[in-house]
Parts: sequence; structure tokens; C-alpha cells
Amino acid sequence: MKYLPRTILPLILALLALVSLVNAAQAQDSIRRGRALVGEFCSRCHAVARWGKSPNRDALPLRTLGRNFDLDQFPRLLERGISSTHPDMPEIKFSEDDAHAAAAYLRSIQR
Repeated sequence: MKYLPRTILPLILALLALVSLVNAAQAQDSIRRGRALVGEFCSRCHAVARWGKSPNRDALPLRTLGRNFDLDQFPRLLERGISSTHPDMPEIKFSEDDAHAAAAYLRSIQR
């Protein structure tokens, strides 16, 4: 097996670092998109940040959702459409990308 020239190794390491940075940036973009979606669709009733009370005192703060619900299953639920027997809860249906973004944001705020 031939050895790579010494000039190639730094290039390979630089490319790996760049890929890692791009992946981290994409994850942050997904969380930002999720924060916007959760804010738009859920904040009327639910606390949607790491702190604060829910505007509707009967609505759980979403930062605690992971205590009683498997957040890995949440994107599928969002894609199928969330509905509730609660009269103030609208039916919400997300695209696959939006559902994963919302779940990524919710994971980021769990306590």
C-alpha cells in the first residue's frame, strides 16, 4: 500500500473539519427553524422556551414534554397531525422536515 504524500494529510484533515462545521451549522439551522415553528403554532398556549409559564395554565410547558413522551416518536406524530380533545388545541400537521426541526428544537430545551 502506498503512503499519501505529507501534503495530502493536512488537506484531508481540513476537509473533515469543514464537514463537521457544516453539519453543526445545519443542526443549528434545524433548531432555529423548529423554534420558529413551535413559536408560531404552540406558543399561544404552551411555554415554548427553557423557562417561563404557559399562557394557558392547563397547557404543559413544552420543555417538560420529554418526561412523559418519547421525543423520537414526536416527528411521526407531527407528520400525521396532532389533534386533541381539548377545544382550544388546533389540529396541526407538519411536513417531514418541519416535524424533525420542531423535534430538534424541543430536544434542545428539555429539562
